[in-house]
Amino acid sequence: MDTFASLRLVTLESLDLSPGYSALGERFVELRDPTSLSEPYLVAFNPDVAELIGLDPAEGERPEFLRLAAGNARFSSIQPYAAIYAGHQFGTFVSQLGDGRAITLGEVRVPDGDRFEWQVKGAGKTAFSRFADGRAVLRSTIREYLCSEAMAGLGIPTTRALAIAGSDEPVFREVPETSAVLTRIAPSHLRFGTFELFHYRGEFDAVKILADYAIERFFPDLAAIADDAERYASFLREVAERTARLMAQWQAVGFAHGVMNTDNMSILGLTLDYGPYGFLEAFDPGFICNHTDAGGRYAFGRQPTIGLWNCKALAAALSSLVAEADADAAMQAYRAAFQTSYLALLQAKFGLSQSRDRDLELFTACFGALQTGGVDHTIFFRALCGLERESTPYDDRVAAFFENRSEWYDWQRAYRTRLESEPCDDATRLAAMRAVNPKYVLRNYLAQRAIEAAQGRDYAELERLHDLLRHPFDEQPEREEYAAPPPDWARAISVSCSS
Repeated sequence: MDTFASLRLVTLESLDLSPGYSALGERFVELRDPTSLSEPYLVAFNPDVAELIGLDPAEGERPEFLRLAAGNARFSSIQPYAAIYAGHQFGTFVSQLGDGRAITLGEVRVPDGDRFEWQVKGAGKTAFSRFADGRAVLRSTIREYLCSEAMAGLGIPTTRALAIAGSDEPVFREVPETSAVLTRIAPSHLRFGTFELFHYRGEFDAVKILADYAIERFFPDLAAIADDAERYASFLREVAERTARLMAQWQAVGFAHGVMNTDNMSILGLTLDYGPYGFLEAFDPGFICNHTDAGGRYAFGRQPTIGLWNCKALAAALSSLVAEADADAAMQAYRAAFQTSYLALLQAKFGLSQSRDRDLELFTACFGALQTGGVDHTIFFRALCGLERESTPYDDRVAAFFENRSEWYDWQRAYRTRLESEPCDDATRLAAMRAVNPKYVLRNYLAQRAIEAAQGRDYAELERLHDLLRHPFDEQPEREEYAAPPPDWARAISVSCSS
């Protein structure tokens, strides 16, 4: 509550609401009410996100809130809508997509000046549903709820999750499942693919309207630039740099998104649309978390390259506003921002407060040893937080992770030599490392346990896991088992675009 002490928390009826994005007109959205969910019940409610948007968490107990969360009601003053966009899906351009099962109920304006779109996902068919039913299943909804909040706990930009409403109403995927609606919150859900839709239609005036809207709302420093060409070029560069920094954060923590299509890329540099994601366990740059991705386009190690590819697609969509030379400069800015951000994050992970010429070589050698040994990424870096500079080289716990211990000892000697040039003492260094190397991440088996319990109407594990992931860097000794490597049965877990 301390973070929000300066905000006046209000009731649902007192929220300051506006149409937001839909005020651009029906060229950009379909005005559409949600489809009611049969006999809904509340599965999860997130008081942190309620406070983020200025809502009193006690409002989550009201039947009026449940109706909104289930898509069974709307804010009376605002017409809900679904947004239209296009996108490159697995490298192939699809000329029209859109919010096929997500409906925005309106924009909430918070007293501190922030704005948040209130969106219900799984709330029924829209004009963009194609042949889908517009519903979400409880399984996928829990996965997005947990992972968006896990990413927030890790300090990684993301959409947020306010609530889950469930129902016994059946939904048919590979097998019959129960339906659910996720309430998610973000300053904007505007995507790279929104610009692509109008560019490839030749509607360049709409591209300009979108760019002007985004700049005015979310990039006020750029709005002050008088020269049009410079303003739009700066917008592209800013989006590219935000995307690069997001890719660096994903790589540093071992997160794989799974479906980095341009319609899943946020212009604000947020992690958007959680489907087949996964956190690295055995370190492997070729890790593919999405079994639909047979070619490995979105493998973990390729994410920075795909991020750049997607920024080039956005540059093409902005080519009516941004000159080719300026677009090229923005792509160079992406490369520089990723390199700078990623190296800084790695230095922090390894406990180095100062940069040295051969640091990248040291990091690369470590990742090579992790890959050779199939060592768990999260467990390794957390254990590294206990390696003191002056301890005996052969008595550390980390060695137990490596089948070829000689490779570890060789690297460890180089690492200890590097630590000799660090100015801070062990206690300070190790505390700083624990603040950036999480002990807990959302492993798929942890999510699966919460899902299976929730399918039986037991939400205690979902609540425990959510609470754990709010503080991923803390020791939490009473929950030590959540830091364990995956059990053998977890190998059978498979996630795809339907997850």
